[in-house]
Amino acid sequence: MKKPLSIILIVLLIDQCVKFWVKTHMYLGQEFHLSGDWFIIHFTENNGMAFGMELLQGPAGKLFLSLFRIFAVIGIGYYLYTLVKRKSNRKLILSMSLIFAGAMGNILDSIFYGKIFSSSEYQVATLFPQGGGYANYLHGKVVDMFYFPIIEGHFPSWFPIWGSEDFVFFRPVFNVADSSISIGVFLFLIFQSTIFHHEKKEELPADNASDNFLSPESFVQVQK
Repeated sequence: MKKPLSIILIVLLIDQCVKFWVKTHMYLGQEFHLSGDWFIIHFTENNGMAFGMELLQGPAGKLFLSLFRIFAVIGIGYYLYTLVKRKSNRKLILSMSLIFAGAMGNILDSIFYGKIFSSSEYQVATLFPQGGGYANYLHGKVVDMFYFPIIEGHFPSWFPIWGSEDFVFFRPVFNVADSSISIGVFLFLIFQSTIFHHEKKEELPADNASDNFLSPESFVQVQK
């Protein structure tokens, strides 16, 4: 259990350190160009899922989403525990550890950030402000900051649906936790054939043991 736990703790530490720095050094909407116009630190917050997707609106929607995340992480955590306990494929354990760590990183924002930070609108947030934070527990916003508008262009007028509109790739703003989830899913998809082959192979000894067991009738025939 040491390696998965180390992965989870490292991802959480990096994710939270970056978010704390952004919250305490930048105001909402502020950005720094680190490498031209394609690598930008752009501070934004969202109520939704990964990559800034807004799925549910309002306090009730935010509360439901936070609770859903918590139950989902509990389920992923239990599954990861069972994988480690039965010494499953290392690639599967690695991918699940990254997914779990990423989900945990964003949940911490939702649970605590509303209470421990002041609002970032038009000002740099204060940690543990007098009078409380900008929201209640489970209503905090997830901090995003990485923006990679690598390709920017314009759809031609004849293009379906998005004709004459501007496009940006990659448009979503994300964080370390989002990256961890994406890498975990990517590894799972890339190595799924290896993973499931290993899982089936581990089940074979138990099946073979029952197949190779000699019944009393077979034992008598062998003796003859």
